[in-house]
Amino acid sequence: MRIFCGKDYADMSRKAANLVSAQLLLKPDSVLGFASGSTPLGMYEELVARCRLGDLDFSGASAISADEYRGLPPENRQSYRYYMNAHLYDHVNIRKERTFLPDGMAEDSAAACADYEALIRRLGGVDLQVLGVGHNGHIGFNEPGPSFPDETHLVNLAASTVAANRRFFGREEDVPRQALTIGVGTILRARRVLLMVSGSEKADVIKRAFAGPITPELPASALRLHRDVVLVGDEAALSELLAATPAHKGG
Repeated sequence: MRIFCGKDYADMSRKAANLVSAQLLLKPDSVLGFASGSTPLGMYEELVARCRLGDLDFSGASAISADEYRGLPPENRQSYRYYMNAHLYDHVNIRKERTFLPDGMAEDSAAACADYEALIRRLGGVDLQVLGVGHNGHIGFNEPGPSFPDETHLVNLAASTVAANRRFFGREEDVPRQALTIGVGTILRARRVLLMVSGSEKADVIKRAFAGPITPELPASALRLHRDVVLVGDEAALSELLAATPAHKGG
């Protein structure tokens, strides 16, 4: 694992954008996996700015998203299709027909999950999967549990995840209780993983994920099984991990 420490959120976002930019420059037809939430927003802004300057080209790329709420149509402002369009796809030269999310409106969620996993295989797999991490250690929407889910699946969101997402909906009762998400196995099959983390409130979970036991009770810890993980965070988020593993300092 490589660690890049930014002095603050803006610096962390630029460093993450550098890695996505390098991936596209080295392989213009990359399959990129993107995440939602507040953490990658600064990175998306940086990628949009670079594309507008002509320094970055998404025209040959494909993109998947890690998850989608069950029951939210794409035009709903809180759906992840809306999120990705609003923050990235509408502002860069990626072909919309080459951007994909799990079908949260499908009546048969199991079939939709199987179809999404098959789609990823048809694309040739994910070259770079961007992730954030939840306060309970979830990646994608893979919540703590007895085992690591292998493929895309329907998940019941943990109460802590529902509470954390309330800020996007206004009322907790409006937050969806289920989502379709790529599995931990899906993530581990990506050729490279970029994990972004920001803020002191994530410091403890990052330390436990990368300096504690590998356990499905902390899904992010599974990333230690991947041979090419890049952790990009700000000083506040990485402080406890770097203190516990001083050999990583200076990365």
